[in-house]
Amino acid sequence: MPLSPDFYDPQRAWAYRPAQPLAGAPGGPLSDLSFSVKDLYGVPGWPLHASTRAPVPDPGESVLVRRLLDLGACAVGKTHLHEVALGITGMNGFGGTAHPHDPQRVAGGSSSGAAVSVALNQVDFALGTDTGGSIRVPAAWCGVAGYKPTQGHPDWSTGGVLPLSWTCDHAGPLAREVATLARVHGALTGRPIEPQDWTGVRVGLWLPDGWTDPAVREATLAFAAGLAARGAEVSPVQLPEMLDAYSPIVLSEAAAVHAEALRAEDPGFLPFTLGALRQGAALTQTQVQHAFDRRAEYRALLDGLLTAFDVLLAPAVPTPPPLSGQDEVTVGGGTVGGVTVSEEVMPLRRAVLRLTAPFSLLGTPTVSLPTATPFVGVQLVGRHGEDDRLLGLGLAWEG
Repeated sequence: MPLSPDFYDPQRAWAYRPAQPLAGAPGGPLSDLSFSVKDLYGVPGWPLHASTRAPVPDPGESVLVRRLLDLGACAVGKTHLHEVALGITGMNGFGGTAHPHDPQRVAGGSSSGAAVSVALNQVDFALGTDTGGSIRVPAAWCGVAGYKPTQGHPDWSTGGVLPLSWTCDHAGPLAREVATLARVHGALTGRPIEPQDWTGVRVGLWLPDGWTDPAVREATLAFAAGLAARGAEVSPVQLPEMLDAYSPIVLSEAAAVHAEALRAEDPGFLPFTLGALRQGAALTQTQVQHAFDRRAEYRALLDGLLTAFDVLLAPAVPTPPPLSGQDEVTVGGGTVGGVTVSEEVMPLRRAVLRLTAPFSLLGTPTVSLPTATPFVGVQLVGRHGEDDRLLGLGLAWEG
């Protein structure tokens, strides 16, 4: 169903706007808040296209949307995403979503419309999903905050959400301020979030040499210095690239989700999406099992780090938002410890995902926060199940 012709949406953020929002329950704890819904969530009476021209399965009604309505928030409409959530720029079968403040640049994905809807103050918060960075990347590039809960969090249900990868999918919110993220989370859990003192918090700084451009590196270091000024103990840590585990798992599961559409010679997906899904369908059981074995090794490694440290700090993106249609980025450059870091041109997708995918692959709660550098964000990563503490640290940082 098309948007109303008088609705101004130059960023192409909105997939569906009903004549009237879905009203929340009166008097609920979120009754003064409005939200947008990424077009993967099933909402009775609203269409679901996952921003593709191809047919997609019906996931049923979203448990999370229903709970938010019961808590009083009103749902304004559905937002566009990178086609079927398989990408990080926001491109889709309906033209793609542009950056909220620079139409020549991407908003990030896959929750592109979600980020734009909050960045432009069209809603108070937005429902997104995150399988490899799909909340955190658009939050960073649009200058807002995003929260990816612990995978399988009982109050952030993925029931009634069209999956990309049931192993890595997370449901979560984006908002202009951490305070709104914390308020929504507190209403869902029944436990108000309190600010957490940074004094004595052990922060592991993950900032691999050559993985970002100089602007992102300096923004991350400045953020780390700000945490140290609040009393945190910041030390460098190392993690490997985990795409050898992430990509086979996500592509094989995405191909299974869209198996029926893939039976057609040309089901209607964009060429990149179709190629990625067919690549996933061609993976053998042995290849996928090897990826799960690697995932278990990476999980043990991260669990060890999060025993030695309370949280990790990392860049959320490798560069500021790229131009629409840009497939490669330059990372590296500048100096580290007096040593010049060589520049490298690499595919945009790999440059982004190697920073964000580990924490969705391994299911750890993560908050994306804006920095003093426009449209550059950082990630704070907590231990499994310590979502309340992580959001409390985010609240204290914001305050």
